[in-house]
Amino acid sequence: MNVDFIIVGQGICGTFLSYYLRQAGKKILVIDEARPFCASKVASGVINPVTGRRVVTVWMAEELLDFSWKAYTTLGNELGETLITQNNIVSFPPSQQMVDVYNERQAENNSYIQKAQPGNYQQWFAYLFEPVEIAPTYLVNLHPLLHGWRKKLKEIDCLLEEGFDESLLRMQPGKVSYKGIDAQCIIYCNGADAWRSTYWKNLPSVYNKGEALIVDIPGLPQQHIYKFGANSFVPWYDGLWWVGSSYDNNFADELPTERFKQQKERELGFALRQPFTIVDHIAGVRPATIERRPFVGLHPLHDQVGILNGMGTKGCSLAPYFALQLSQHLTSGATIMAEADVKRFQKILSNKSAIKN
Repeated sequence: MNVDFIIVGQGICGTFLSYYLRQAGKKILVIDEARPFCASKVASGVINPVTGRRVVTVWMAEELLDFSWKAYTTLGNELGETLITQNNIVSFPPSQQMVDVYNERQAENNSYIQKAQPGNYQQWFAYLFEPVEIAPTYLVNLHPLLHGWRKKLKEIDCLLEEGFDESLLRMQPGKVSYKGIDAQCIIYCNGADAWRSTYWKNLPSVYNKGEALIVDIPGLPQQHIYKFGANSFVPWYDGLWWVGSSYDNNFADELPTERFKQQKERELGFALRQPFTIVDHIAGVRPATIERRPFVGLHPLHDQVGILNGMGTKGCSLAPYFALQLSQHLTSGATIMAEADVKRFQKILSNKSAIKN
């Protein structure tokens, strides 16, 4: 079997990279084992233009917002699904300090932060300070995206549903070979698993575990995302809510923990004025980078090996954008943004003693 590109992983990165390469007329094969706890499947899907306790504007916010809306809308039209909606955040400041931070940002004419529109929020939340609204905030429907594109890959016979075994990968002049499949290049889009790769293990990456509860809060209006203290209440599927998340860099496994569940249940009791029911508890490990910039491009010693990874908590906005950049680089030699190009780590990746021949 001969293809142009092998893509390892079908999370958000693998989905959009395979989509753009097919649009460019390339023959692809995606290798992906169905796993319940991959980061893309348990993520909230929120694209938020501000971040952190200081409420700073995220890197490339304006460009990423515009690009994300178009990318998810276009792919959604192909799949017959609505993949992105605007659900602005209504944020309840937990302290006077946070009130002051929001006021400072508004005084600086931060266009993403404004006074919240009047609403019957007291019916639902026990808050002390008046809320603000963060707009525009987008919500990506990840399940229809991942399931819909997976179905498409099966229909066109471009999906190998099994785990990837790097020990079977062979380098040849100008190509790679894997289990009888020859390709021009193989691209690692397999999240945190990429850090175990012989080719990519030296990258300055981190494992970051996140957990969330799926909660039934009958009647809570789902046109907004709500932020209360450290918790985000994000519209989920079937009228439920995704509530979380955590950022744990020291964990034993990928499974949900009882400690997190008990802590969030207490916090929900303080935040909500209405009864709620915990329906599910999910967890996943995010592929993140120490410098908070993704890894995109080809290996400096092996140009048959590429990577699209390390999106961290901003995967829903960064993955489509850099998937297109990598696709254009692979097909026409277009430049990859220097801040994201994996060749910025050429020195540590060129340590030949750490790479098989």
